[in-house]
Amino acid sequence: MPRLAYLGPEGTFTEEALRLLDPTAERLPCANVPAALNAARSGEADGAVVPLENSIEGAITTTLDEFAWGEPLLITAELLLPVQFSLLARPGTEIPHIKRVYTHPAAITQCRAFIARELPDAVVVAAPSTAAAAQEVSLPGSPYDAAIAARIAGEHYGLVELATDIGDRSDTVTRFVRVGRPGPLPEPTGSDRTTLVVFLADDHPGALLEMLTEFSVRGVNLTRIESRPTGDGIGRYFFHFDFEGHVADARVGEALAGLHRICGDVRFLGSYPRADGIAPQIKRGTSDPEFAEAGGWLARVRAGQV
Repeated sequence: MPRLAYLGPEGTFTEEALRLLDPTAERLPCANVPAALNAARSGEADGAVVPLENSIEGAITTTLDEFAWGEPLLITAELLLPVQFSLLARPGTEIPHIKRVYTHPAAITQCRAFIARELPDAVVVAAPSTAAAAQEVSLPGSPYDAAIAARIAGEHYGLVELATDIGDRSDTVTRFVRVGRPGPLPEPTGSDRTTLVVFLADDHPGALLEMLTEFSVRGVNLTRIESRPTGDGIGRYFFHFDFEGHVADARVGEALAGLHRICGDVRFLGSYPRADGIAPQIKRGTSDPEFAEAGGWLARVRAGQV
């Protein structure tokens, strides 16, 4: 039975994602994303489950930076989790009596309309996580009257649900990934995603275009690109890429080799099955058989067999 670290405490959306990714795993709650990933790196856990991006908020920058700078880890699976927020409080609490609300900043952003409409006079305070907010509200003498969190948090901490599905968008989704120490990759499925971190060799006109061309000419479709500061001064960035395909695919392998030739560093973060099951559209001339045929033709030409 694997032991998986996750962003805790108990009752976070990350715990819910972990339960879906591996119902049999022993769960190790951690105070933050770096702590969860470090538990996987050190061997305290066999792996970790962390959030990577949200359909409203965008990328989880703490996770992006940890993947770029920490000891190498590989993504082995992903999960798209619908995110539904609930207003949770101690038994006997009524919405008109709520004066102080505790929740994560992302929940504040995603529940603005509900807060403005139903809690116009309440003070909303930022918490380390939605589950930590629920945990705090459950304590006797807590200065907070309610928390905005996942329903699972209310179940963990004995809170009642005063309102459900209070987010501004009912279709909000968070993408979670399972990671582990470097090892064998998941086998290609025909519906895969690959993730990289790429550092420029030097800053010059067209540097980003050069990287994108390595994907474009091989028919590799990008599904996400993010820039993050290197910390070496204003205007210095590295890049996160998600794209369709598996490193075992000829077009993907060639694109990675091309990036390796022109970039300062390329960190491979894994090839793994896509959670949505979408298969890529293979551009003419970029399938594995076409790469193999072209390689055979070139070998004949080099042998003088024209």
